[in-house]
Amino acid sequence: ASWAGAARRGSADPVKALMHRHRELCARAVDPLEIAAGLEAHGVTDRAAARYRHRDVFALAEEMYARVPRDDECRAPEGVGPAVPEGPPGRALFALAPGAAGLVAVAGTGLTSAGTRLAVALAGTLAIALALWIALREGPLRAPARARLTPAARAWVCWLLAYALLGDALLSSAVTGGPDGPDDLWRPATAGLLGLALAVAPATWCARLFAVRAQGRLRTSRGLDDFTASARPLLLGVLTLFLAALTMSLWASLAATNALLDTSDTGASLAGAGALGALLLLARLLGVYGSVRAPALLLGAAGAGEATASALVFAGRLPGCDAVAAPVTAAVDTWGPGAVPAAVCGAAALALLSHALRTLTLASAHAGPTQAHPVPGDAM
Repeated sequence: ASWAGAARRGSADPVKALMHRHRELCARAVDPLEIAAGLEAHGVTDRAAARYRHRDVFALAEEMYARVPRDDECRAPEGVGPAVPEGPPGRALFALAPGAAGLVAVAGTGLTSAGTRLAVALAGTLAIALALWIALREGPLRAPARARLTPAARAWVCWLLAYALLGDALLSSAVTGGPDGPDDLWRPATAGLLGLALAVAPATWCARLFAVRAQGRLRTSRGLDDFTASARPLLLGVLTLFLAALTMSLWASLAATNALLDTSDTGASLAGAGALGALLLLARLLGVYGSVRAPALLLGAAGAGEATASALVFAGRLPGCDAVAAPVTAAVDTWGPGAVPAAVCGAAALALLSHALRTLTLASAHAGPTQAHPVPGDAM
């Protein structure tokens, strides 16, 4: 482009040099806010904008956008920004698949005899895992390759899910002096895991809602601060909507498991499953927008916290180490074994929410295809 050549020849105009460094961003932008978001992601602050004789990043971006030569037919209509990518038709069915597979697995487990129940449960677990893999690859919760969890982080997610299924039984038995046999360990909290599977659908729809509304506000905002101020309540509102749907899913799963498995579970473990659901959604949502370090750290911290709580109870059996197990034992005696995952996953979710409020409310997180770099602030 002619303006790129001019930037290389002249150094008196600092904005030209900046435009040359970000020529692809300027050439493809359909709105000044897109350029501002890209500059923000590259670390250009309002203080840096002052060196280019502008009061803030948005004013600098407006000049850069105005100085990019474009043919009239190449200009996007006013108010049109980067669109949210559309998935394949029937994407909503992918989001419903994990919950449907979970219901079928629970029903199959309840209708089979003891000899085949384990095989049916394993087959159902594999079906849920496959349905979840498809849902996360095809919908709004799909993370780019550069932002997918590391093998270690995936292992922690598997641990968290396994603890949600069997951890309460282990901890409760350990506090009372057990486990004395396999029966003390195999008391799965099926309702919590089924509730998480059912919540995949509202999680997907909430992620889609956040993406669409954020893109809309990106197109109508008149500055970076303006967008951030409108994106924070949007993120909190979407999370609140998901938590309401997750609560309904958990109580519906409790009713379903009590009816299909002929159990009388009171739902004491649902608080831990709810906290885990919030943690997993925030981790995945951050991954969708390129932030991977903080989710991996906090997923690992939550998993390590659950493992440590159980280890402390067993360590308390050593001579003179009663005080080591006292906090966990007191919490289990007062609120039940579900208090441990609720506290650990809840604390991790709150920390991740604080990080999300700093990163997902930046315009650079929603700038669309012009952005090929991680969300800024991907650290704790």
